Amino acid sequence: MARIRTVAFQMDHVSGISITGDSTFAMALEAQARGYELFHYTPDRLTMRDGKIFAAVEPMQVRDVKGEHFTLGERERIDLSTMDVIHLRQDPPFHMGYITSTHLLERIHPKTLVVNDPAWVRNSPEKIFVTEFADLMPATLISRDAEEIARFRQEMGDIILKPLYGNGGAGVFHSARDDRNFTSLLEMFDQVYRGEPYIAQAYLPAVRKGDKRILLVDGEPVGAINRVPAETDSRSNMHVGGRAEATELTKREREICARIGPALRERGFIFVGIDVIGDYMTEINVTSPTGIREVKKFGGADVAALMWDAIEAKRI
Repeated sequence: MARIRTVAFQMDHVSGISITGDSTFAMALEAQARGYELFHYTPDRLTMRDGKIFAAVEPMQVRDVKGEHFTLGERERIDLSTMDVIHLRQDPPFHMGYITSTHLLERIHPKTLVVNDPAWVRNSPEKIFVTEFADLMPATLISRDAEEIARFRQEMGDIILKPLYGNGGAGVFHSARDDRNFTSLLEMFDQVYRGEPYIAQAYLPAVRKGDKRILLVDGEPVGAINRVPAETDSRSNMHVGGRAEATELTKREREICARIGPALRERGFIFVGIDVIGDYMTEINVTSPTGIREVKKFGGADVAALMWDAIEAKRI
């Protein structure tokens, strides 16, 4: 198989990213350092015509300089099957637009290597895929039935309620057993997330010590950061006020990674981020995982380099 020459990034527009913590940017920097030609396009430019997949792409150069982190060339419509590698990196939420893009990219994979495998991305939403490992999770309910959710809260006491296809901590609520806003919260979810189930999980007090993001490349753990929630929040996501700190993997976390590693490799998931609170895994992120720059910042591995090593091994 030929060596990599061209790499396209299907992503939210590069002008809007925060380079200090953006994993897609870290991937692009490493690809550029290896001499690949980079191309950029947003998901709305993806087109299928007579069975072929096209996009209006722009040549891209990147620089690790705030405010001057990219240059885009002249836009050109190309057949995406001419690319060697495509990174499927637009942020969730995981909605019909995202699903459609996986169907289109599936037409050119694996001749053009799409990272991660688009068919398995479509079939593995983070909050559903993780349920294949129920014994590694906290008690979990997926439903939009108010009576089922109320019964679950009564049994568990404190719960976390969140949209099944959300991301980035949006719409995540901690509801205690005596929370008198619980009925109103369910009414709000019913209005906002029409037709979609929600996910409820037993609240894990260990989250006050952090929600660990563990990064895996080709099914093997390569780095982690701990994300500690702000005093006034239950969410540890860094863009909503969580604080990142250095960490090491525990024996339990290595056991979790060993359990899920074969399933990740079987599905062609080259780059994955899992979330672990205490002894429990809560999500397996396959759509657009983050954490690469934070791991390196705190003295961990160069995960972008390890990821490109894995990609090159599959393309040579």
